[in-house]
Amino acid sequence: MGSVGDDEQTITVLITGFAPFKKDYPVNPSWEIARSLPTHLPPLRAKVPPSTTTTTTNSNNTRPTLPPVRLLVHPAPIRVNYTTVRDLVPQLWDLDGTSYPDRPKIDLAIHVGMAGPRLFYSIERRGHRDGYVMGGVDGEVLEGGTSAEWEGMPGALESDFDLGDVLGRWRGYSPKHLDLRISEDAGHYLCDFIYFSSLAHLEKAGERRNVLFLHVPSDASEHSIATGRELLLQLVRSVVESEMVRREKGEAEGVS
Repeated sequence: MGSVGDDEQTITVLITGFAPFKKDYPVNPSWEIARSLPTHLPPLRAKVPPSTTTTTTNSNNTRPTLPPVRLLVHPAPIRVNYTTVRDLVPQLWDLDGTSYPDRPKIDLAIHVGMAGPRLFYSIERRGHRDGYVMGGVDGEVLEGGTSAEWEGMPGALESDFDLGDVLGRWRGYSPKHLDLRISEDAGHYLCDFIYFSSLAHLEKAGERRNVLFLHVPSDASEHSIATGRELLLQLVRSVVESEMVRREKGEAEGVS
């Protein structure tokens, strides 16, 4: 990782949030959380021991020293509309540098969305190609429940991040009373759609699938937004740490 530009060691993380989509939820907390982020990942305010609770056997407690981590929040909430998302995702990644020629290369991305009146936070393991039968905010539906350009793609694609390691680190940096999980079903709606769109875009380009989706509760209170903001910051820290350890291990073993 590491972007070109003023500091080649800086890691650039793209963050997106969604616009409102139901009259019962006039404020989408995913966007409120995303837009409240600072421009860079702040240092830890206190010494936090690495988590000793992980969900995979290859996880470890190594905490590397991080380079500067730039948080690049997409400047507007994303409309809950299939066409909007389908057209936007290639621009967000801008792999050929034509959409944002002056912007740093994106090293990894975290899409954020809300998941109804539940109390836990979940990172999604995979996105799905099919099953999009619910209409977006404009009533648009996908013919056949899928997107035409995904023909030939697998029915599901997974993030290339080591989610077990990420979850262990994330829990270690977060308040112990919060329920943080890995989810196996992103919901077959716009959250799932943008996740699979990013995964498929990277897969088709031959790139590593450095993308994750975070589902947050629907509570848009000031306290909940502040909690979500801190959790998202620590999730970024956890993903970057996990990736640095993976790369350092690969380099030591002679694997790229």
